Amino acid sequence: MYAVVGCSECSHLWMIEGRSETTQCPRCGSRKAYEKRKKFVETEDPDHARDVRASMLANRQGEGESFAKLDSFSDLEEDVADGVVSDEEYLEASGLDTDELAAAGERDPRGSTDSGSKKEIVERALEELERPTEAEVADYAGERGVSAGYVEDALEKLTRRGEVSESRGRYRRL
Repeated sequence: MYAVVGCSECSHLWMIEGRSETTQCPRCGSRKAYEKRKKFVETEDPDHARDVRASMLANRQGEGESFAKLDSFSDLEEDVADGVVSDEEYLEASGLDTDELAAAGERDPRGSTDSGSKKEIVERALEELERPTEAEVADYAGERGVSAGYVEDALEKLTRRGEVSESRGRYRRL
């Protein structure tokens, strides 16, 4: 069972499913026994309860006539389910080439490679190499397409964050 109830403290309207001993207003938090709450409608149909609440809210804002012109929630839900446009249709209607977009999506402008992002490659070097120097990490990363400049910056950032320690030019993960 569904009920549209109101709060006597703040005039908020909401929908309750089932029947509990007490109810709490989601807006102001006032708690009352279910039986003492003002129930505007009690129904087995959740769509009917939604329609009643929406109608009451529209009337409060002086938009009752506009609301009356709209279809019910169940009708609107059916319209949406039937009328959804796929991403490809939307992009093509916008004049974009979906094949070109898919190819661009496969390229990572940040320079990721088949073996992971640049940061992941530096981190993997620190895990796989035994207390490597910056040069050894740069060589490892260079074989995987990561520049020495990036390795230097990444090691500095990882050290500052406390993820890596450096002692006498050798690095290790913490």
